Amino acid sequence: MNRGPYITFLFFSLLFLQVFLLNNILFLGHINPYLYVAFVIFYPLKKERYLFLFLSFLLGLSIDFFADSGGINAFSLLFIAYVRLFFVSLIFKKTEQDYLLFNLHLEPFGKVFNYVIILIVIHHFLLFSLANFSTQNFSGVLANTLYSSIFTAVLFFLGTYIIRKKNK
Repeated sequence: MNRGPYITFLFFSLLFLQVFLLNNILFLGHINPYLYVAFVIFYPLKKERYLFLFLSFLLGLSIDFFADSGGINAFSLLFIAYVRLFFVSLIFKKTEQDYLLFNLHLEPFGKVFNYVIILIVIHHFLLFSLANFSTQNFSGVLANTLYSSIFTAVLFFLGTYIIRKKNK
């Protein structure tokens, strides 16, 4: 099965959604959804990781370009793209032989929930830590991480549910 058009559509739709819609949302002064992390979550698992890491970096860099944020999105997204396989093997107990048959939609919801939340929280913590770049406002970093992670996770699961219902 050729996944090229799917990955291209996912890349550009998340880029445009983040840049033109979600970056303009600032709920209660500091809560912003970062739904572009869905690219890392939905990208198919393969042994070949270089293209995936490059595309993750390119997506983060594109968002940094439009948001004028100096590379923090690129670093945060590249980091969770790099550690993703560790969490797949830890949470889902998958090995390299299982990667071609791995489908996130066929896994139990509890495991998928843990996997998604862990990646979102790591991404958001890195993003807000680099944006703050100081230990003076660590409680602010934790608050932004918590609230934005909850908002992003709600949008992620709601969007996934709506898309899956449409496809059935």
